[in-house]
Amino acid sequence: MPGLRKARSRARPGRSRRGSAVPVSGVSIERRKSRVSVSDFSPGYVSSLKCGEIHRLFPDILAGREFRKLTRAMVTAKRNGRPVILMIGGHVVKTGVSPLLIQLIDRGVVTALAANGAAAIHDVEIAMWGKTSEDVLEGLTDGVFGMTAETSSFINAAVNEGFTRQEGMGAALGRALASAGAPHADKSLIACCHRKRVPFTVHVSIGTDVTHQHPEASGRAIGDTSMRDFRTFCSLVEGLKGGVVLNVGSAVVMPEVFLKALAVARSKGVRYWPVTTANLDMIPHYRPLKNVVERPVGVGKGSVGIALTGHHEIMIPILVASVLHALDAGRS
Repeated sequence: MPGLRKARSRARPGRSRRGSAVPVSGVSIERRKSRVSVSDFSPGYVSSLKCGEIHRLFPDILAGREFRKLTRAMVTAKRNGRPVILMIGGHVVKTGVSPLLIQLIDRGVVTALAANGAAAIHDVEIAMWGKTSEDVLEGLTDGVFGMTAETSSFINAAVNEGFTRQEGMGAALGRALASAGAPHADKSLIACCHRKRVPFTVHVSIGTDVTHQHPEASGRAIGDTSMRDFRTFCSLVEGLKGGVVLNVGSAVVMPEVFLKALAVARSKGVRYWPVTTANLDMIPHYRPLKNVVERPVGVGKGSVGIALTGHHEIMIPILVASVLHALDAGRS
């Protein structure tokens, strides 16, 4: 149909009959809202940049912006005397970042630390023998996976004694490391918390840890000491207002424990917000995103949830350096 073809040719925008550019009908880019601007771009590297300022190289876009939010939240919490609770999984210890986290404890940035059973086991092995992390496949093949005698003997004895003394599991392990004169206590999160009198709570699921495979493991002692730590953790969460919670490397246990502690606080009418929550892990998992990043900040106004994906051995050094540099710069 000639008439239709003619109409389509008239509707085709972009060039005049002479081939010169003409404005396309619609909204001008000057008035259009744009989510990215050159002002958000990385400024580029300069040789005067200090280690603690490396986050200045990050674009103010996506994770770069979120990283800065987390740094500011931790620095603000420290300056305002508000809590910063660190929750960890076992892989965090195995990546060798404990000395950096110990610096945050020593500087009073991290005010409480909560761990699953695996993190506590790896930390004890580092403190006592300076090494950890066995080859699981090789151990399964040979029938010796998780059967390390010294690890089981030390931890189960500490937990059993903690049960007798009506202690939490974290306190029992800290006291045991101090009594044993752990040779590598300077690399141990548990030993550091014991020395600084910072709460260290351990949250155990029966059957998930290699120490449960041994005959000296007492379900009664494990359950009692870990339950005491859960109640301690609940009391810490009740005072969270204005603080920060970081979940690093725990895909299931700590996000679930945190959610239940929040439930206890709310059942008592506690308004724990505003709060900043953050999940740092190598890959996103359902429970951390829901129970740490999303659900806790959806209850009250002013809260922020942050998700950062990356390897602990890279992310933690950058975060610690950024926080401590900001605190030092503010002090000078």
